[in-house]
Amino acid sequence: MGDLAVGARSGHEGPEDRPERSDETAAPAAERHSGSGSDSSDGDGGSRETEGQEPQPSKQRSFWRELPLLIGIALVLALLIKTFLVQAFSIPSDSMQNTLQQGDRVLVDKLTPWFGSEPSRGEVVVFHDPDNWLAGEPTTTPNALQTALSWIGLMPSVEEKDLIKRVVGVAGDTIECKGTGPLKVNDKSLNEPYVYPGNTPCSVDDQGGQFRVTVPPGKIWVMGDHRQNSLDSRYHQQDEHQGFVPVGNVVGRAIVIAWPPTRWDTLPIPDTFDQGLSVTAPGALGLIGATPLVLWRRRRITTRQGA
Repeated sequence: MGDLAVGARSGHEGPEDRPERSDETAAPAAERHSGSGSDSSDGDGGSRETEGQEPQPSKQRSFWRELPLLIGIALVLALLIKTFLVQAFSIPSDSMQNTLQQGDRVLVDKLTPWFGSEPSRGEVVVFHDPDNWLAGEPTTTPNALQTALSWIGLMPSVEEKDLIKRVVGVAGDTIECKGTGPLKVNDKSLNEPYVYPGNTPCSVDDQGGQFRVTVPPGKIWVMGDHRQNSLDSRYHQQDEHQGFVPVGNVVGRAIVIAWPPTRWDTLPIPDTFDQGLSVTAPGALGLIGATPLVLWRRRRITTRQGA
């Protein structure tokens, strides 16, 4: 009790007592404060060092934990790209020489057909076998790795029954081969520099090389660039589709030769298909022919009413 009373009175006494009291108490307090501060800083520093050392193993563990997820995402993306965007295909034969050589890898655009785009004249397209065109053709048996890589689109599929040819005619076109050529589309001759050297545009034989056909709706007519070494639409006119390929069978358009690097090139539409091959619809011709007659009749009626 006495100590407490003195301490209370000394707080209200003169200035001479305050510094002494503050000096006496300040040093221990400062020491305690500094001591506690240093302890805390050491503790913080230790905790920081500990925190700085711990993330390294934790990051490694998190990476290995996330690796299967990353691989899964990559596989899903590759599968989506193969399904909807681009797929690689291997050229198995010489039917498209010299545009494509056996063993070339081409990238096929599969996106545009999803937006309603249909094959155009001059395009090189990959399509599913319409009616057993590949009967008797040898097929290879892929190993497990090839099957897995082809499934996700990193390698061409060796199991799918697909062909690759050039679109010569689309719905409504009349295509004709007489003698050795030239090939005609809607009575217009094609200049075909892509035809294999030494071949003629048309083949003189009674198996289908001589023909005149009109492409029905929803179909295309295809031919190989190696004309004398291509079992294309010409030689399947007796099948279910009379040699035409349903548009629904088309996988996509080959846009680039991706492998080998020495063969890298694009696959544009040749200029010969830009000469206005389309046929004017009969309805449009009738409308064009009737327009002068309608104008003449209206003028005559207007003249009578004025008189």
